[in-house]
This record gives sequence, C-alpha cells and structure tokens, in this order.
Amino acid sequence: MVGLERTVLPLLGEQEFGLASKTAITSFIVSFGVTKAVLNLVAARLSDRVGRRPILLAGWCFALPVPFLIIYAPAWWWIDLANVLLGANQALAWSMTVIMKVDLVGPRRRGLALGFNEFAGYLAVGITSWATGYIAAQTALRPQPFYLGIAIAVTGLALSVFFARETRGYTVIEAAATHQAAPERAPSLRRIFYVTSIGNVSLFAACQAGLVNNLNDGMSWGIYPLFFAAHGLDIARIGVVKAVYPGVWGVLQLLTGPLSDRVGRKALIAAGMVVQAAGIWVTVLVADYGAWVVGAVLQGAGTAMVYPTLLAAITDHAHPTWRASSLGVYRFWRDLGYAIGALLSGAVADFVGLAAAIHLVAALTLLSGIVVVFAMRQSRARPIALPA
Repeated sequence: MVGLERTVLPLLGEQEFGLASKTAITSFIVSFGVTKAVLNLVAARLSDRVGRRPILLAGWCFALPVPFLIIYAPAWWWIDLANVLLGANQALAWSMTVIMKVDLVGPRRRGLALGFNEFAGYLAVGITSWATGYIAAQTALRPQPFYLGIAIAVTGLALSVFFARETRGYTVIEAAATHQAAPERAPSLRRIFYVTSIGNVSLFAACQAGLVNNLNDGMSWGIYPLFFAAHGLDIARIGVVKAVYPGVWGVLQLLTGPLSDRVGRKALIAAGMVVQAAGIWVTVLVADYGAWVVGAVLQGAGTAMVYPTLLAAITDHAHPTWRASSLGVYRFWRDLGYAIGALLSGAVADFVGLAAAIHLVAALTLLSGIVVVFAMRQSRARPIALPA
C-alpha cells in the first residue's frame, strides 16, 4: 500500500494539482506519519487488552478506501485524507505483523523474525514502487497505477480473515519458559512511554535513531521524485531508483535481522545510519542516473542494517506482558519521523532548494549514528525491570 505512492504521488501533486510549494506537496506524508505514529501507541496498547487479530483486521478495513480516494480526488485534501486512512492501516495492520511474529518466536530469534517481516514488507514496497512508475509511464499518473491498490487491500483483508490466528497467548508461555514473573500490576502507558523514550539511555538511543531513519525516508518519499524530475529523469527511471532503495532494504533484512541476534544490535545500528548518510550524499552530490542508483543501494543497505535491529533492541528490554506497548512507543517516535522529515525537507526545499534539503537530512542521519555510538549499550540478556 505504501509502495503505491512513492513514485507517483509527489509528481501527481506537482503536475496534475499544480502545487508549487514542496511543503504542500509533502503534506500527504505528514498526515500519514502523524496518524501512524499516534495510532501505533493505541494499537499496541489495545492489542495487549483485546488481542492482536482484531487489530489486524481493523487495519485492513482502513486500507480499502485509500486507492478510491486517490483515483477520484478532485482536490489535494482528498489525498491527505487518503493518507490519514493509510496511516491507520499501517499503524494497526503492520504493528500487528511485528508484534505477532515477536510473540511466536521467543527471545532468541527476534532478529530473524523481524528480518523476515521487514523483508516481506519492503520488498513489496520496492516492487510496487517500480510497478506504479512503469504503469504511469505507459498510461497516466492516475487512475491506472492505483488499480493495483484495490487488489492489494482486498487480498490483505482476505488473508487476515482466513489465515491469521491470535498470538497473545504465547506471551504467557514465553514468560513462564524464561522464568520472567509477570508484574503484579501492569505498568501504565505513561510509565512505559517515559522509560522507552528517555528513561533508559539505550532505549532513547534506539528511539532517536528510528525517528531519524524515517525522517530521511520521509524526505526520500516526498523530495527525491521532484529532485530527479528537475534533473530531467523520466518517470519510468524515477520508478526504478525509487524501487531499488526499498528493494535492497527488504532483501538484506533477511541477513541483518538474524545477524543482529549473533553480533548484537549497537554496531549494526550505528553503522547503518552512517551508510544511509553516505547514500543520501551520493544522491545529491552526483547528478547522474547511475550514481542515484548507487545512492539508493547504499541507503537501502543502511536502512536494512537499522530497521529490524532497532525493533529487536526494543524487545530485548521489555517484559513479554508489556512488550507490545513498548514497541508502540518506539514506533510512535519512529513514524513521527515521516512527518518531521516531510515538513523539514519541504520547508527547506521551498526556501533554499531541493539539494539543501537533502544535504540537511544526510547530516542529521550521520549525527544520529554518532548518538548511537556514545549512548546505546549492548542489549542485556534479560529485560529491564519496570515498576508500575
């Protein structure tokens, strides 16, 4: 569902809706990011109370109207509304795919499970980014590329209805098997939010890295198509570059997820942020199609090192009975990065230029990696204690 928009939507805002402001064009990413961030908290907390499967099903119901709103939109605010619903879909459905896999595999193979999960998702983002660019080049920016979204939403809901099973019960099994006594009273969301955000230095390092990772992804989503088009790249080749980044990101997570189980989380996260920054700088400094593909490979590789590893690092520190809520807090900060990245890069692009916006995001990504080096500790063998 996210891959539907990564190539086509910024160009649609500029060419069909006549939006000159980069901030206005990237507003759809802001609505997506804010909705997804806030509902990550709600979805995770609610899944601890009512179970994972009902939240998964609700998430896919939110996806159904999205392609229709984009196809028939008479004004740009319809696109923003579609991305509010897309944010809800991702917060509910994608959060549950993460939490349900963590429930199933136990503490020793979280990196492996999350690597598989992110591999599936972001390989699909890459394929769909390429497909929509190809379809748009052969037909038009809409409606044809978004017919694919109708099929995706219906398929996702059908698979969830007929094949997904509840996994919350496995947290009790894990707690018993690892001799982790459940807290007498479940900690409040406020307490979990504090500890995950700033109360534990390693969790703080993970949260800021997640936020900056999605900040640069938000910039890539909104600014890169406009940057490439301004240099004369046609939409089909823009689709290729936009597909390489999530494609590499998706495939390499099959390796980086389980690798983090063996070598630890910190080194992969710090190095991944540095590799992302290098990829972004290659993109902005060398105005050549081949260099842009190389930059996309580097950015994808760096993100693959970071994405499943950060999720696994959060789960290393949380008791199974409140782990979903802690993941929700992390994913709140991480996905808020979409909105911050879109607003920041859009505003800088309007006032200083597209290249300046890309340079700024690369510098922030490098700085985030430095914070991880000095602030994050290697994951503990047992989760931290968290009093209510």
